[in-house]
Amino acid sequence: MAAGESDVRRVMVTSLSAMVAETTTFPIDLLKTRLQLHGESTQSVRPASAYRIAVQIARNDGVLGMYKGLSPAIFRHMFYTPIRIAGYEHLRNVFAQSSDRPLPFYSKAVIGGISGAIAQVIASPADLIKVRMQADGLMVSRGLQPRYSGLFDALNKIIRAEGYRGLWKGVSANVQRAFLVNMGELACYDHAKRFIIGNKISNDNIYAHTLSSVMSGLAATSLSCPADVIKTRMMNQSAGGVITNIKYRNSYDCLVKTVKVEGLRALWKGFLPTWARLGPWQFVFWVSYEKFRQISGLQSF
Repeated sequence: MAAGESDVRRVMVTSLSAMVAETTTFPIDLLKTRLQLHGESTQSVRPASAYRIAVQIARNDGVLGMYKGLSPAIFRHMFYTPIRIAGYEHLRNVFAQSSDRPLPFYSKAVIGGISGAIAQVIASPADLIKVRMQADGLMVSRGLQPRYSGLFDALNKIIRAEGYRGLWKGVSANVQRAFLVNMGELACYDHAKRFIIGNKISNDNIYAHTLSSVMSGLAATSLSCPADVIKTRMMNQSAGGVITNIKYRNSYDCLVKTVKVEGLRALWKGFLPTWARLGPWQFVFWVSYEKFRQISGLQSF
């Protein structure tokens, strides 16, 4: 198989696997976003639970309301996931060829973080639109008009109100989160899988992929949750020329105000939904990805 053809197949199977995983777990991502926005800049607010928010969404928006913002999420993964996965695999192979010994875990962690950060800079506009559309459902539940009617409406309105730079609002927090997520996810999955196979706990099959995805999901969630909360809040605020709409000047300001008003635990708001999503997401993604690679004639990841 030619190198160019191999690269095209790798990108295609990565995108397909990411779209399958995103569609499967998107309702959990919506719950996570709503939980992170709950009680924003408010000390006296009734504690929320994932169950209560899910019931509220189903009551106000119906079952399809659980998929509000899916289109930009799918659009985002057409860029984000192929870049980070292909980038990690390429850098891993380059560094592995220059050394006689297997790459240590810390090297894989750095490679994973860099690959994720680059991918997130490119995909950040789609992520911003996804967060805004998910937050719109919260506005509807409060009797307010939603800001956007769809993917392209959101894109046009954001550009008109905030300029092209507005599409990269919260990019610093986004990149920090992407670095941490991929540092935990890619490095942990890769290392755990090789450990499981190398110690003959399992062959290179669905059992090894499942165990590896669970470990990587826990690592990624623990590392990324604080940055995810900051990213969600930074992206949700819109400029619109009205100064009262701006709660946070930058990521650091958002971090300080969140801890000051809601306490340190607020940085791990939505931890269980985040893990509940990352676990199944990674299971669906990695199992389907490895299978699609096999069908396409590519080597295991």
